[in-house]
Amino acid sequence: MDTLQYNTKRKQLIIPEYGRHIHLMIEQAIAEPNAEERNKKAKAIIGVMGNLNPHLRDVPDFQHKLWDQFFIMAHFDIDVESPFEKPQKELLDMKPEKLPYPQNFPKYRFYGNNIKRMIDVAIGWEEGELKDVLVFTIANHMKKNFLSWNKDTVEDVVILAHLDELSGGKLKVAASQLPLSESEDLMKFKHKNGNGPSSNHSKPRKRNNRKRY
Repeated sequence: MDTLQYNTKRKQLIIPEYGRHIHLMIEQAIAEPNAEERNKKAKAIIGVMGNLNPHLRDVPDFQHKLWDQFFIMAHFDIDVESPFEKPQKELLDMKPEKLPYPQNFPKYRFYGNNIKRMIDVAIGWEEGELKDVLVFTIANHMKKNFLSWNKDTVEDVVILAHLDELSGGKLKVAASQLPLSESEDLMKFKHKNGNGPSSNHSKPRKRNNRKRY
């Protein structure tokens, strides 16, 4: 009897979704010395790969993707006639650029990044009634975020000081807009969402003392 072969002792599959048989067929195509026979085998393999993915037949450039995957599984080391340009291994091995992750504002994290973006936008606005309303809205939202994080009351003076610091002294709430909304009003949304104390107290269920036989 032949000894059992475990997958851990076999070659690692390049694209596991196609299975080991497709990889073996590609290896046989690579080893084929006759160019005409090698091209026939390559086209036959592409046909089998397409049959394994019938749901992708309506996807644009479906055949192009199959040929790219064929060359990838062949380690780019096969000489066959392809209807598409052969992919470059160097481009495939290139590491993607790092994503520009947003920078957190570490001192007052409870305000979040969106508040800092809103402040930056408001700084660029022209002076006027619209800007005053926007600054008031930002300060009100800061107060709500502060209460959501600390779950306690907060004075307007604290919020206004934080706004002044985050804006570099460029934003101030107009005197006509003060005071900010009351803490109780800003916290009402918690009770509406069921996060606060509920006024409907359910009655305790009576215990059934009946014996079960």
